[in-house]
Amino acid sequence: MLKRLHINNYALIEQVNVGFPAKLTVVTGETGAGKSIFLEALSLVLGARADSNTLQDKTKKCIVEAEFNLKNYGLKDFFTENELDFEDHTILRREINPEGKSRAFINDSPVGLTVLKNLGEKLVDIHSQHETLMLNETAFQFDILDSYAGTQILFSHYKKQFALFNLKKKELAELLAQELQAKKDLDYYQFLFSELEEANLKPGELKQLEEESATLENSGFIKSNLLGSANLIHDGEMNLLSNLTKIKQQLQTLIKFGDSYKTFSERANALYIEAKDLANELEDAETKIIAEPHRLEEINSQFDRINRLLKKHNVKSEEELQIIKSDIENKLSQFGSLENQIEKLNKEILNATKELSQTANDLSTKRKANASKIEKEVEQMLTDLSMPNAHFKIALSNLTELSSTGFDTIKFLFSPNKGNDFKELHKIASGGELSRLMLSLKSLLAAKKSLPTIIFDEIDTGVSGEVANKIGQILLRMGEKMQVISITHLPQIACKGQFHLFVYKQDNKSKTISHIKELNADERVVEIAKMLSTGSPTPSAIKNAEDLLSRN
Repeated sequence: MLKRLHINNYALIEQVNVGFPAKLTVVTGETGAGKSIFLEALSLVLGARADSNTLQDKTKKCIVEAEFNLKNYGLKDFFTENELDFEDHTILRREINPEGKSRAFINDSPVGLTVLKNLGEKLVDIHSQHETLMLNETAFQFDILDSYAGTQILFSHYKKQFALFNLKKKELAELLAQELQAKKDLDYYQFLFSELEEANLKPGELKQLEEESATLENSGFIKSNLLGSANLIHDGEMNLLSNLTKIKQQLQTLIKFGDSYKTFSERANALYIEAKDLANELEDAETKIIAEPHRLEEINSQFDRINRLLKKHNVKSEEELQIIKSDIENKLSQFGSLENQIEKLNKEILNATKELSQTANDLSTKRKANASKIEKEVEQMLTDLSMPNAHFKIALSNLTELSSTGFDTIKFLFSPNKGNDFKELHKIASGGELSRLMLSLKSLLAAKKSLPTIIFDEIDTGVSGEVANKIGQILLRMGEKMQVISITHLPQIACKGQFHLFVYKQDNKSKTISHIKELNADERVVEIAKMLSTGSPTPSAIKNAEDLLSRN
């Protein structure tokens, strides 16, 4: 429960430090005094969005601290999950610097805003006039029903599984679209792959084919030159080998005259050997060149095929064609992989559908079993709130397909008077009737939810007199099970508080400042008397205020 709230440099508040020692605290003050600012500051420390425009002094940072007693509220697991030290007395702090940057802390440990907000939702339920409008929203109506039925954890599990289910369905739709496109492309890619496969490409083949083609096309000329060169080496009277033999013999006779001549002789001998080998190789090469018209035709055909492929795929080498072939092969293999993925995903979706259907059926059964109980208890409380002829109905309808809320749709229906048909709340209920209905539902859930604190911002809108008194009694009863803070304009509710805070404004030379203070017994009498009268409280208003306070 909330024990203390410290606000520094927020909106009209310069500095406020206020405690909350009671189960039921009432907050009063003139319209515009700053009661809403008090709530906004509390919302800030519970994880609401920050805005630097709310800084009272733009040169200083804003600090809001809230101290809570968390003992016996089962929140240790939350702290463990978020790697925080649990303390019975926990302090939440929010800071906003003049540049608008915000920081959040739990027991002086920095935390992300999401963590702060998640903890805040477990600590305080702030009911504002805006939330009364939420009575018409489907999500809020399911929250009411599931909270009462004890199916919140089951529904939370269902929503997570349903989100995964939708992701799988989306993934399946994408795979099916890919498969459809793949089927359209399959024949085309298969043709391209076969074309490249038949080409039997090899690195460097194009150059090799060019050389072989040139050789075959000029075989006669090449053979003639090879044979002619060989003949010049070893045939005829003046052939190269004969001349080299004479050179060898002449140089051999000079060896005795010095080592340099020996070198000449050795070189001449090497020339003779190399020339002889060259002649043999030239003759051998000549014999291997055979004019093969059919082979030339094959070479030119392969050469043309490769060039057509290069042009078709807009590349310059066989290596690039092989890369394209590999890519096409991957696409063809992916088609088979797509089929496997689709089959696997269909099985997963089928299993998920069965599990979700079972959970959704469990939710429906428990919701329907508790809806009528809520209706009866709400109608009894509405009777206590001077609406004896009001009827409340939770209309649950079945869906044939799974939805984000299971197999159920929901509508809160209301009939405020005899003879009225059931209609949706926004079509038939007045502001006062909505406030009383919301209070009834909140009171009903107070026993079901282990929420430490609930704050009502003018839950008494549209009511007065005895109804206001009964609302005060309900708040008092709720205060026996949880901490209740009520911002009110009605004396019948203000007098029920065990602790009374008064919000007021003061003007100085440069600015207006809001203050919050605890009222003592005498001050409470005066404040409630002001609420009972206009202007300065009359003696009779003072007496009525004392009477109201004495009854509570």
